[in-house]
Amino acid sequence: MESKVKRTLVKSAPELWELADDRARMEAWVAGLVGGRPVGVEVTDREPERLLAWRAAVPGGGDARIALELAEKGFGTAVSITAQQSRLDRAGADAALERLLDELGSPGRRRIAAG
Repeated sequence: MESKVKRTLVKSAPELWELADDRARMEAWVAGLVGGRPVGVEVTDREPERLLAWRAAVPGGGDARIALELAEKGFGTAVSITAQQSRLDRAGADAALERLLDELGSPGRRRIAAG
């Protein structure tokens, strides 16, 4: 089954790429999609600042695939995320992908040095 979400975020493609191209984050995103603890991922496609796709073996059988596509759009970046998994719960998957978009779109937090 496949689930797909799209949103335009007010961040540049390089900013979003820096967040997305992180193995620990990809593992956590897969865990959020399939419900469970982070699992190892294998990057299957990488075109910097444009396309990032990965897959992971899902505990209990099968695998999950996520593809994140970025495209400049006006004052932001159009982000499209597609998830595929044989036992995917459509409503749960859509909610997990929306949370992923929320995370990508949230303002960065910087530590303020005491001084």
